[in-house]
Amino acid sequence: MTLSLRALSVATILSFGALTGAALAQDNPEVGGAAMFADKNIVENAVNSADHTTLVAAVQAAGLVETLSGAGPFTVFAPVNAAFDALPAGTVDTLLLPENKDMLTQILTCHVVPAKALAADVVQMVTDGNGEAVVDTVGGCKLTLKADDGKVTVTDENGTVANVTIADVIQSNGVIHVIDAVLTPKS
Repeated sequence: MTLSLRALSVATILSFGALTGAALAQDNPEVGGAAMFADKNIVENAVNSADHTTLVAAVQAAGLVETLSGAGPFTVFAPVNAAFDALPAGTVDTLLLPENKDMLTQILTCHVVPAKALAADVVQMVTDGNGEAVVDTVGGCKLTLKADDGKVTVTDENGTVANVTIADVIQSNGVIHVIDAVLTPKS
């Protein structure tokens, strides 16, 4: 699936941060100290998570706000701030520079699968794949999913293993699974 990547102003994304009392969390887990609303899209929810401020800044810098606010469906493996902090010193600052937008976009889209895959779907894919499932991302990466003793891991093509720490955060345009590592395209 080819997705067009279109820029959207930072002011627009920030306006998503104001949630109304009418929206219900609908049994979604809380993420980063904030309720996650099933009737809001990926971007609208992510801006409220204190654990995803780096990811939100990166999505803005890459011009992916409109795409990830679109109809989807998407499965996003969303790294927490600590995952970005664990990268070599200066990596995030370098990626956020305008001249590195293409590289940043590729890294971020390696966290996005163009389908809605809930935890039960992932477990079924792994079972059907005799212990692992390989999925293609929007960014052209291949991620290997494994499930063992109730723990789901996502491994990128470089061998980085991310643990799913919060699964099934339902969005109006897909699902978010919170992870503890940043996935990267094949080196």
